[in-house]
Amino acid sequence: MLDVILDSLLDTLKMFPFLFVLYVLIELLEHRTRVGSPSRALTGRAAPLIGGATGLIPLCGFSVMAAKLFERGLITLGTLLAVFISTNDEALLVLALSELSWQQRLLSIGLLCLIKLVLAAAAGYLADFFLRRRAPTPAPLPVPAGHEHTHEPAEHAHAPAEHAHAPADHTHEPAEHAHEPADPTHEHAHEHEPTHAHEHAHAHEHEEFHVCEHKHEGALTLYLLSPLVHALQVAAAILAVNFAFGTLFFLVGEENVVGFLEGAGYWFQPLVSVLIGMVPNCASSVVLAETYAVGGLTFASCLAGLITNTGLGILILFKNTAAWKRNLAVFAVLALLGIAVGYAGNALTLLF
Repeated sequence: MLDVILDSLLDTLKMFPFLFVLYVLIELLEHRTRVGSPSRALTGRAAPLIGGATGLIPLCGFSVMAAKLFERGLITLGTLLAVFISTNDEALLVLALSELSWQQRLLSIGLLCLIKLVLAAAAGYLADFFLRRRAPTPAPLPVPAGHEHTHEPAEHAHAPAEHAHAPADHTHEPAEHAHEPADPTHEHAHEHEPTHAHEHAHAHEHEEFHVCEHKHEGALTLYLLSPLVHALQVAAAILAVNFAFGTLFFLVGEENVVGFLEGAGYWFQPLVSVLIGMVPNCASSVVLAETYAVGGLTFASCLAGLITNTGLGILILFKNTAAWKRNLAVFAVLALLGIAVGYAGNALTLLF
């Protein structure tokens, strides 16, 4: 039991720096600072591809970061799905240190990363495409009453105006006298213009000073203390979940889980792997990778479970209980995709 506590603490400590940097980044992005200005990379056209590539990094903090960024509206649902699908947690490290030959290890890791990156990018772009199409288009502004036929009279209104200028060619003196009274007004307007400009510049300078002063006064709290408090709160929740699922695996026994996967049968393995992958913990990805390394799982079945597994990212997403329908939809997409890939891969293995 002591190992469970130590492992839970170690996993949480490894994730804490990511959480702190994440909340600092969120503050920088939300307050439109110069550091956070290149936020187009998070929402641009390449965002799902970048998210898929980021999820391949064998660290369990990126799925949590993606879930938090999505909740703040800083990335799209497609980018979130891409990160979730490509996330492997510690599976790549387990495969790299397994007893497989170096050719098998290289081939397994390469195929795993390539397939997951393609699936992640494709799912991300499709999700953003369909959500963009379903977004309601703004209705045209109503035309004010009485303005439906204003264009045609306006054209005719210019005709008399052209004829009205004809006599003006022979009446230069009245025109000159007509402009004389306007000169004082024009000069008077120029006299007041610098005054208003000076007042506006002074007010703008005064406003800038107060904004700058406010930023300097609250910078420590905004960009350091607040992210630290948020990171500690999330880390506490992650520690509790790590301890709960670590205890579950300890009571059940990792050997029993591996034996259960091995005895699931060829056509039940993808389904069982997906069920194991649903557990929001790094241990599930470790079990899937270890079982594949000892020959208890096919590659496609292992891939099915790793597609569904998002580490602790899905747990962070489910903290927003108000959006439970959306969260269930994301969870269902991951599970269905994992099952489909697992069964399709096993079928191809039998054929070839």
